[in-house]
Amino acid sequence: MYEASLYKKLKNEKVKCSLCNHFCLIDDGKRGACGVRENINGKLFSLNYGKLVALHVDPIEKKPLFHFLPGSRAYSISTVGCNFGCLFCQNWDISQSPKGGGFVDGEFIEPKEIVRLAKENDCKSIAYTYVEPTIFYEYARDVSVLAKKAGIKNVWVSNGYMSQDVLDDLIGNELMDAINVDLKSFSAKFYLTKCKAKIDPVKRNIKFLAKSSVWLEVTTLLIPDANDSESEIRSCADFLAGISKDIPWHVSAFYPAYKMLNSDPTPPDKLMKARDIGLNSGLKYVYIGNLPCLNAEDTSCPKCGEIFIKRSGYDVLKNDNCGKCRICGEIIKGFFD
Repeated sequence: MYEASLYKKLKNEKVKCSLCNHFCLIDDGKRGACGVRENINGKLFSLNYGKLVALHVDPIEKKPLFHFLPGSRAYSISTVGCNFGCLFCQNWDISQSPKGGGFVDGEFIEPKEIVRLAKENDCKSIAYTYVEPTIFYEYARDVSVLAKKAGIKNVWVSNGYMSQDVLDDLIGNELMDAINVDLKSFSAKFYLTKCKAKIDPVKRNIKFLAKSSVWLEVTTLLIPDANDSESEIRSCADFLAGISKDIPWHVSAFYPAYKMLNSDPTPPDKLMKARDIGLNSGLKYVYIGNLPCLNAEDTSCPKCGEIFIKRSGYDVLKNDNCGKCRICGEIIKGFFD
């Protein structure tokens, strides 16, 4: 076991975790909402430190990140656990398994070994992903420190529910280079009933990240009859455009999973409509994910329409980007080689 950081000891051997915006009050012998942080005799322990259940080499486009080192590879890692309880989670078998006192599975791997594997596989970044990386923060941080020394970037794929303390540490110490945040809905009720969380911390963190040195992209999974009304899609788009029109927005197709197996997949026309709404709101880069046949994954100049990054699914077929359009000179925001 590994003693957790970012918590406060209270009376009667209770503790208060300050890792995410649940700010769990945890009695002795109990765990927090994530299922992997346990109070043992008045001390909070991370039960999943370094216990990995997933190690994969992924295209960075899978995160999805389209404006951060496009065409490169990310070494992706994950433990079990999650501070959300999304009814539609596609990785529910690892995200939800330790809830209710369940077994914390995984194989322990030293942080330095992750960096070695990333270099060996020619990965330009390490991605903390598949479940919410905040719940294995201590391990992710240790890996990140070593990765930066080795010239490897650090990428988070997140629900955006981390505390300000976490953001201040990772950004202040330059340990986070890019992040994709899920904006799962623009409805407080949706977040409460389908994710077991609140929407306001996510919105607040998106605003904060957009003003930071970290490259930010946002994803919204469109679920039929749940969060796909035109008014809600427009609310998401207007919210992002009001922060920065340069934030790339990924609207992704839903496929039945976990406790929403009876829901329908997202119709292609709904995704195209969402993309149109995003572009009409003023967002410069709106992509469709999980349905490559719609040909809405290319990066083009928002001014003249010139396509400079051509994609098919996660594959980059053409990459002529150098940070500005070669035709009209328009600046293309992102982190490019």
